[in-house]
Formats: sequence, structure tokens, C-alpha cells
Amino acid sequence: MTKPLYKKIIDDLLQAIASGKLPEHAQLPTEKELSQTYQVSRITSKRALTELENQGLIYRIQGKGSYVQTQRPKKKKAARILFLIPFLNDLSLGNFNEGLAPVTSEHQYEVIMSSAEFLINKQPEDIMADFDGMIYYAHNTEDFLDTLFELSIQQFPVIILDKKIHDLPYPTIQSDNFSGGEMATNYLATHGHQRIAYIFGESTLPQSVRQRYLGYIHATKEHHLSFHTALSDKAAISSEKTLEYLIENEITGVVCENDLVAISLMNQAKRANISIPAQLSVVGFDNIQAAALVDPSLTTIAQDFKGMGQLAGTMLIEWIEQQVIPTDQQIPVKQIIRHSTKEI
Repeated sequence: MTKPLYKKIIDDLLQAIASGKLPEHAQLPTEKELSQTYQVSRITSKRALTELENQGLIYRIQGKGSYVQTQRPKKKKAARILFLIPFLNDLSLGNFNEGLAPVTSEHQYEVIMSSAEFLINKQPEDIMADFDGMIYYAHNTEDFLDTLFELSIQQFPVIILDKKIHDLPYPTIQSDNFSGGEMATNYLATHGHQRIAYIFGESTLPQSVRQRYLGYIHATKEHHLSFHTALSDKAAISSEKTLEYLIENEITGVVCENDLVAISLMNQAKRANISIPAQLSVVGFDNIQAAALVDPSLTTIAQDFKGMGQLAGTMLIEWIEQQVIPTDQQIPVKQIIRHSTKEI
């Protein structure tokens, strides 16, 4: 089969480039010159040059001509951010993406969201090859320390959410959990509650919960309350024994580690015919969607998940694009009064 004439032109020019007859940045014959040399139309010679340009082997300067580009330009990698949260279906986590998405969209970054388990079978080199930066919601500060440490050595941009990992140089965005615990306790105390308990959700004590608890302790001291939950009070862990603990200590108000713990406690109270808020006022933390839907609706301390997502995206992109290493940031919380609390 006879080779198309434009292919003949391409092959000859490629041979000239490979042999060094046409070195890098050398000017190629014009469309007119090629059509005369090969006795073809200008359309054919133009097609040959267009094919070479599409392959990245030549470049054109308008009004001057075509030139050899032996080193193909590297194709720009799509800008991508990895966003890892502990569990994709965790109801206790707010919608960070509501604030993150507009920022990443404006700067043309694709966000890949996954659970933290994504890191189990990934080497740091894999992450750096596939992503420009990472937002990491820390479930436990001990998880994936080896991977995070190696990424920090390579100065890979990572923003940590919710907890400070003190062994790593990464900036953290946290809610003001201390003020939240203090705020919830102050509200109950100013509404006449003298015996206020703090209910934990699990036996471990995450950094964020520890801060909420310390805020609670501070407020009980400020109001000179005679009772407070001690860390050693195992019965204050959300369980079937929790109600016994509250009754035995004549508790009228509780601050819960989070909304899920608060809702669980309210359900236990209903089964035991304890009226909320008539006999027990309950305050949660996080303002998850279910907090407004339970009966009675839950008074809670709201984290600004949208603001945290927006700030995380802004800080990370500035770090990636401008090499501006951000500092730790604390986001204010606010109280939302609903029907699970009352004055006594």
C-alpha cells in the first residue's frame, strides 16, 4: 500500500530530527517549501506539520514558523487532594465538604475522599505521586505515624483536622473544644443546675474530648459547684449503668461527649421513664443532623464543619502553590438551644 504523502513528509522530518540534521529549536521548512519539495498541496504539508505539533515534537511561533522540540513537554498532572476521614459513614462527623468543595473547585483541584484505611497499603511515594496534598482527620493520634512521618520528611503538604499530632510538624485545624465544654456547663449552671455530670462515649479519651472535659471542669469550678464527674468514674461511660450513676448522684444536668452519646442517653432515659428535660437536661456536642430530629430536640454545641473545611482547603492550596506553610488554627464553636434542657 502506498504511504500517504503527508506521512512521507512526517517520516523524513523525524529522520532529520533523529540524525541531528534538524537539532532542537531548528526551524523547519515552511508549509510552502514542503509543498514545493514534495509536489503536494499546502493542505498536505500543513497536515504533516500539525501531526508533529500534536505529538509534541515541534512548536510553532505565529508569523515566524515551526521549530524542533525534541524534548516533549511534560503533561501537567491533574491537581488532586486526598481527604481522609476515619469512617466514610461516620454520623458524628459533619459535612466538611460543604466548605471545602467551593475552594477546591475555584482552584481546579479534584478531591478524592476515602477512609483512613486508604493508607494501609499505600507507600508515601505512592501518595506523593498521585496527590498534591492531603487533609487528614485524625481519629487517633497514633494511627499511621510512620507514613505521616515519612511524608513530613519529604515536606509533603498535609493539614490535620480535629487533633494535634505533637510528634509531627503538620498544622492542625481544631474546634475550640475547651470553650465548648465550658459553654455547655455554664448554660446549665446559669439555669439553676447544681449537679452536672459529664458523660463519656468510650473508655479511651481522645484529645478533643479531653479538651471538652477540661472546659466542663473549669466551668464547675467557676460556678463553685460541689459535684463534678471524675475521670475515674467508670459509671460515667455511656452504658446501661449510666442512669444508675446519674440517679445515685442526684444529677439534673449532663454534658455529653458528643451528640450520639447524648441521644443514646436520652433513649435510655425514656425507657426508664425519666422525663427529658423535666427531670434531666441533656447537652450534646457537634450538632449532627439527628440532633434536631430527636424528640425532644437536642441542645448542643455546634462545630463549624463548613468553616473548617473551607479553611483546610485554603491553607492546603496556599501551601501547595505558594509554599506558604500554615500555622495551627482554632475555630470557634456556638451553642444551639433546643428542647432537651430547661431551667430548674
